[in-house]
Amino acid sequence: MSTASSQPPAPRSSSGALAAWGIAILVVATVLLGELLPARHPAPARSVADDPACFEWTDGCRVCQRLADGPACSLPGIACQTAEPRCLRHRDG
Repeated sequence: MSTASSQPPAPRSSSGALAAWGIAILVVATVLLGELLPARHPAPARSVADDPACFEWTDGCRVCQRLADGPACSLPGIACQTAEPRCLRHRDG
């Protein structure tokens, strides 16, 4: 019998595992920063659909009207390309 005690081999540091952990930490930190920091976006411009003074508006493809039950819009053409929405008829005339 051998009297020498056998020791388990020393753990090797794997550069691949270290890189994977580093990437995971960077991803988590980026997501947390994106969620926790305040956004610096300008206030969105008011849409003509949200303007109560606009009774009829279009985006070049559909025409919408503000009715008592809510907005009602036509169906767009099959190959229509929308443009910037604009008001066609205001409350004042």
